[in-house]
Amino acid sequence: MVGPQSTQTRHEQSTAVPSVHLIPTLEAIGAGAYVVDEQGRIIAANRRAEDLLGRPVDELAGHDAHDLLHRGPQGQQLPRTQCGMRQAFHAGSPAQGGKEYFERADGSLLPVSWTIMPYDIGDRRVGTLVVFHRPVQGPDAGARPEQAAGTLTDFERLALLAETTTQLTSTFDVEEALRRLVGLVLPRLADWAVIDLITERDEVWRAAVVQADGDTLVHHEDLEGPMPPVPEESSMPLSQALRGVASALAGPDTYQGAPDSGITAEQHRLFATTGIHSAAIASIRSTRDVLGAITLGRSGTSPTFTVADLPLLEDIARRAGLALDNARLYQRQRKVAETMQNHLLPQMPSVPGLQMTVRYLPAPDASQVGGDWYDAFTLPDGATALAVGDVVGHDLEAAAGMAQLRNMLRAYAWSQQQPPSRIVECLDEAILPITDVTMATLVLARVTQTSEGHWQLSWTNAGHPPPLLVTRDGLTHYLTDGHGLLLGTGLDTPRPDATVLLPPGSTLLLYTDGLIERPGRTLDEGLNRLRQHAAALAHRPLPSFTDQLLRRVQPPGLDDVALLVLRTPAREGISPLSGK
Repeated sequence: MVGPQSTQTRHEQSTAVPSVHLIPTLEAIGAGAYVVDEQGRIIAANRRAEDLLGRPVDELAGHDAHDLLHRGPQGQQLPRTQCGMRQAFHAGSPAQGGKEYFERADGSLLPVSWTIMPYDIGDRRVGTLVVFHRPVQGPDAGARPEQAAGTLTDFERLALLAETTTQLTSTFDVEEALRRLVGLVLPRLADWAVIDLITERDEVWRAAVVQADGDTLVHHEDLEGPMPPVPEESSMPLSQALRGVASALAGPDTYQGAPDSGITAEQHRLFATTGIHSAAIASIRSTRDVLGAITLGRSGTSPTFTVADLPLLEDIARRAGLALDNARLYQRQRKVAETMQNHLLPQMPSVPGLQMTVRYLPAPDASQVGGDWYDAFTLPDGATALAVGDVVGHDLEAAAGMAQLRNMLRAYAWSQQQPPSRIVECLDEAILPITDVTMATLVLARVTQTSEGHWQLSWTNAGHPPPLLVTRDGLTHYLTDGHGLLLGTGLDTPRPDATVLLPPGSTLLLYTDGLIERPGRTLDEGLNRLRQHAAALAHRPLPSFTDQLLRRVQPPGLDDVALLVLRTPAREGISPLSGK
């Protein structure tokens, strides 16, 4: 048994703060559950785990789970090479085990059965979920068919629910959630899975009809598609489930009579086509609405469903409903934010002698829709104002803040006829008192034509990535002058201006950080990558230059990107890069 000294040492090592964002999901699991990071350190646990182990989560967090908990049958330290759970952890794949022991806070041993599986812990990191419980002792030990679905034991049932929670809450894509749901129930619980969803317009759509053929899942697209409306009075099982009334069992005999609705007729066709002889049907619902129904079917020699199987299906359907509701809300927010951005981002002005093009690419992850923006407009003195900025945040609020910032910048630039630095200073003074923006970055520039016919750029930079200037011969230069603090710091510091002559045929790039940031790479590496590809494409026509640059440089869909590209006219006697 481990003595007081080693116990004290373990407590001294616990300095980590629990990952509280994981706990609500763990609480939905009806057994002890904790999550470890890539090194095997505990980062979250549910209340059931606290009760079984006699330790609050604050004492668990930060410890190596093996060192803290795993023991041999006599309470001795268990070598890692002899620990089946540790070996499965390193393999990174789901596994189950039993007849092992955890040490409680009081030094006593807790016999456990366990299952582990990979678990998304956020920030694109994968940890491991451990679900455990005390095995039933005595004459009631072992599986109890009257309380389990099919041949599942109680522990396998808990493990399935834990896996369902993990799989479905880690995606905000409806189609991916449905794919995972089907993979969870087939072939473990049934031979067929049918999912019917109610759309936002109260139409029914048969989203999936899938058959388990051994370990292969076969989609029957001929049985999928639009369905008749939900009948208000029908007592047939699917109709009731789609109204959220009750879960039920069904078989071919259920649908032998004259159909009382179009949905009943479709169910008769489904049973006749698939050979399903026994089905269990449950509502898929959120806390507010019925979202659809799931039907599990058995065919061939598989045993029939019984009423004892319905509670497990209802638990799975309940988790699916919450996940689908979150996914729908998430995608709805993304659509609103994208629509807002597309309506607010302007058309480019026509400036004689200059070519301009813009691109805006939203991030595929709905949580990343936000505050990247661009603008270009003609000023009263004939100069052309260019701006690219990024409001801190990635949500609908950031998109709204972007609109406020852009409109204020236009008003200041039009009315004041000041250098870019003075306009941005005024904007910075107003951003906190009268907008919802907390912080933002920005490049504001003026493009004018000199009396000698040269094109001149004046700009100021508020914490934004530097513009890139590329000559038509492929020479590149980052415009790092004119750099100041980002907006929203509350510091009253003067902002600098910088000026450069744009060589004939040169290309100017203003962009947001989504174009140069890449996981595992430094910002300098991203800037060098952009420089290299921009130089190689300098001879391309401007639309081709812009599209090819995005294809070559853009990271794999991690952030939204705003890109504004300007090109000066080519003529004889190209001027070198110069500044003042």
